[in-house]
Amino acid sequence: MTQAANKIRWTTADLEVLAADEWKRYEIIDGELFVSRAPHIRHQGVGGRIYVSIFNWSEQTNLGQPFFTPGIIFSDADNVIPDVVWISNERLGQLVDEQGHLTGAPELIVEVLSAGNINERRDKEAKLKLYSLKGVREYWIVDWRLKQIEVYRRENAQLVLIATLMENDAITSPILPGFSSKIQRFFN
Repeated sequence: MTQAANKIRWTTADLEVLAADEWKRYEIIDGELFVSRAPHIRHQGVGGRIYVSIFNWSEQTNLGQPFFTPGIIFSDADNVIPDVVWISNERLGQLVDEQGHLTGAPELIVEVLSAGNINERRDKEAKLKLYSLKGVREYWIVDWRLKQIEVYRRENAQLVLIATLMENDAITSPILPGFSSKIQRFFN
């Protein structure tokens, strides 16, 4: 942890000395520490159903692999835990370090929103900016309370909102060829 102009900058090393707490999630974005409690069970259910849908598609196509709540260490000051990611087979070996951590941008990241302004700011602003800078190709922000998904795709080197899908819509993705799922399946 370093201080510059009265602003504390957290690092990955700082996370290692924090007391382990299975009920808290620690993330660092641009040196700012975000601490959140274990998510609501509905949050976990939605994330799990999205993971299973992408997993089943991946098993059929053998194009890549999804991961549920992986840690991604982009840098010493950017260390996050998205809900679901998908990585193509071609890139997987390049993104995993010797300790089994992801160190680069997956093609797809899914974040399920947790309640609270700080949590929403983290996912809709801080993580959107980070994922855009690091080269994520597609980012889904899932709101299980409103039963909707905001889909961001890379255009001109940044993630741009291209659709807000509601419960009766279907979601597809150019990075997951042939994948399609009714949004309502994620919220049952």
